Amino acid sequence: MGIVKISDDLHDQIRLSSTALSRSINAQAEHWLRVGRLAELHPQLDYAGICALLHERADRQAGKKTMPALGAAAAKGLQ
Repeated sequence: MGIVKISDDLHDQIRLSSTALSRSINAQAEHWLRVGRLAELHPQLDYAGICALLHERADRQAGKKTMPALGAAAAKGLQ
């Protein structure tokens, strides 16, 4: 774990979003980092496709089979 320096303005935006979405400030920042990283790696995906990828990864890590709708959405975006 390390320290990441961010602007006060961005920190305020993270704090506001974390409150609205019932996440900790760190969890909100990590979510935005994951979404942004996936957006750069998969520019063809929209936000729904990125969320589908995140759900699929979570399902795989939990050893569960993915929901068909999520798998189809992510597969469509990766073609």
